[in-house]
Amino acid sequence: MKELEHLGLRLRAARTGRGWTLESLAKKAGVSASTLSRLEAGKRQANLELLLPLTKALDISIDELLTPVVEDPRVKRDPWERDEATFHPLSPETSHIQTYKIVLRPRPAHDGPLGTHGGHEWLYVLSGRLRLHLDDREIILHRGEAAEFDTRTPHAMSAVGPENTEILSIFNEAGVRFHTEEG
Repeated sequence: MKELEHLGLRLRAARTGRGWTLESLAKKAGVSASTLSRLEAGKRQANLELLLPLTKALDISIDELLTPVVEDPRVKRDPWERDEATFHPLSPETSHIQTYKIVLRPRPAHDGPLGTHGGHEWLYVLSGRLRLHLDDREIILHRGEAAEFDTRTPHAMSAVGPENTEILSIFNEAGVRFHTEEG
């Protein structure tokens, strides 16, 4: 089964990530260190009798050790427009965190009410200049600059111009609904 292909490597990463030796995990799980070593090296077949005590000791699920089979990792979603922005999705719809390349067309400084929603937003300016309103502050970000902020802070953004501004933006689920609602 392809899902089991990297189980040993993931098991080793979970163990070493906690700073545990082979012996310490083996003792906690009630298996021999040599069995654990062979399992991590891919020289022993994984079975539930071995995996259940190991995952319990590591406080992880068996699913975390399995490699998901991805047929085609490319994201195939169409861009859409909203207001003065074009959204290019860079992550699958099913992802809990959504990433977008957003192209903002220049417009005057924001003069309406600023938006708020739960979560945090992270963005990176690829080209152009971005006007970021955060509460009563206006910040101009240039190519290569990044910003991260609590989205409960009233905020808005726009391209300064004269050219478009391109940004990479990462949203949690609440941010996706607020900023990117298609339609």
